[in-house]
Amino acid sequence: MRGRLRERGFAVVNVDATVIAQAPKLSPYRERMEAALAEALQIPPDCVNVKATTEEKLGFTGDGSGIAAHAVALLERI
Repeated sequence: MRGRLRERGFAVVNVDATVIAQAPKLSPYRERMEAALAEALQIPPDCVNVKATTEEKLGFTGDGSGIAAHAVALLERI
């Protein structure tokens, strides 16, 4: 993805991601997830934020059938 963005004249500035899951607890993995995203996007680790939430037993994420994620990235023209 990073390469396709660069081809079009953009670079990722920062990323804010939310993982929606009833289980497992993601806090033990959060820093590693941020580091992996930062490495893949070639941005500083402090420019990536990963947080987790539950949907209080609602929907497929709430009943434990799956995990979802939402992310927003700020791009700049290079």
